Amino acid sequence: MPAQLIDGVLLSQQLRGEIAERAARLTAAGKQPGLAVILVGEDPASHVYVRNKVKACGDVGFHSVLEKYEADLSEAALLERIAALNCDPAIHGILVQMPLPKHIDPSKVIEAIATSKDVDGYSVLSAGELVANLPGFRPCTPYGCMKLIESTGVDLRGKHAVVIGRSNTVGKPMALLLLQANATVTICHSATPDLGLYTRQADVVVAAVGRRNTLKADMVKPGAIVIDVGMNRDDAGKLCGDVDFAGVREVASHITPVPGGVGPMTITMLLMNTVESAERVHSSSQECPSQATGMEPKPGVA
Repeated sequence: MPAQLIDGVLLSQQLRGEIAERAARLTAAGKQPGLAVILVGEDPASHVYVRNKVKACGDVGFHSVLEKYEADLSEAALLERIAALNCDPAIHGILVQMPLPKHIDPSKVIEAIATSKDVDGYSVLSAGELVANLPGFRPCTPYGCMKLIESTGVDLRGKHAVVIGRSNTVGKPMALLLLQANATVTICHSATPDLGLYTRQADVVVAAVGRRNTLKADMVKPGAIVIDVGMNRDDAGKLCGDVDFAGVREVASHITPVPGGVGPMTITMLLMNTVESAERVHSSSQECPSQATGMEPKPGVA
């Protein structure tokens, strides 16, 4: 029997309904959640991503601020603007769209965002909190993957999970979130010899290496859950993931499609982090946070 599809579009809609309800309660109390999005340069894909994020904010009742700058914006000017947003009580999350022009150091930009508003979960402090299993923002894509796995009803305790990919934004935090759910985790990557040796043992496989057909049917344990994070193009130019979907679907118990799986969840978890930030800030009467010190109150994860 073909694997059951894990519908990221449907789950995303359900979660956004919950987020909208939480946002409405805050707004009724005069505390509308707010997200600031900064775009520097003219990267076409970035413009699409930013437009989708701003639209999503409006759909769930957030206040959003979109700031667009020319590619020659100085690093100092960008950092100054982030500092101002850190102290803006109407803003609960700050997102700087990547990639940035080459003269701007993305690490400096990420670390300039107050950790209480780091809704992308990319800062060093956010990463450290994840390692230490402390409350904090989780990177949106792996956070969304966990929600997709959760939707299957399968308890991860004692399960063997294999993560293919070791990036700071997906692979590493994905492995840590699976560990927090009491799975036994193996991390593989592009340099792992005999990848199938590991994936055939896995109850859950998360493919996030950025190479199509990395995971094929003969590499999957019958009944496994397969989460495909990849975003690639096939020979015909059609969007596809890292998984040989047609083949793997005949072996797995649950599988995410591409598109329509992980993709819709990423923005949804950005919204989830933002509403959580707003709830925490307004319940703690937090004022202007100091950035990159770890001293400000840190929101938890819903």
